Amino acid sequence: MRYAALFSGGKDSSLALWKAQSLGLNVDHLVTVYPERNDSYMFHKPNLHLIPDLAKSIGIELVKVKTSGEKEKEVEDLQFELKNLDVSGLITGAVASKYQMERIEKMSEELSLDVYAPLWNMSQHNLLEELLKNGFKTIIVSVSALGLDEGWLGKQIDESCIKELEKLNDKYGINISGEGGEYETLVLEAPNYNHNFKVTEKSKKWDGKRGELVVKKLEKGS
Repeated sequence: MRYAALFSGGKDSSLALWKAQSLGLNVDHLVTVYPERNDSYMFHKPNLHLIPDLAKSIGIELVKVKTSGEKEKEVEDLQFELKNLDVSGLITGAVASKYQMERIEKMSEELSLDVYAPLWNMSQHNLLEELLKNGFKTIIVSVSALGLDEGWLGKQIDESCIKELEKLNDKYGINISGEGGEYETLVLEAPNYNHNFKVTEKSKKWDGKRGELVVKKLEKGS
């Protein structure tokens, strides 16, 4: 079987892709959705301009899907592009969002695609620990929850970070893996990258409640 993997450059899609490859699944395409809106209902938004660099390091062809980002229409736009790919399955990094998973399953059923969702219903803590155990270097590139201030932008997810997130979970009830939209991420190092990355140019946007780390330039690391 040939698979396409939904890919945003964030931790969940990156981990799901690597798990699929580790099982020997034949992944022919990375599919990235580029919403025009800042508040897409389904898809990751920050730093999508970096995806071609990440895809090149992974060594899998990138398919770009442009969409207005309107609710439901963005799923239709993705379905239209998937219909034109010679694949039999779809890989998703969905973890806990029923909204997301229901739409992926419905779309895949209509296209006769199998769905591989290795992170579905994984515990928040186990997901983050699995990233660390397998050599993923992940930084936080957007925040929008109580307790996550400007200082979190650019923070690397490590054991210390996980402990801080767990304290915020106790205090505010946030999802420590960001599944409630609390934060989004960018993977700079992964076991399936041919080379890693380092951030060499960046800027921050902060409105007092939420913010984004805009990565202007990546360079090859080791």
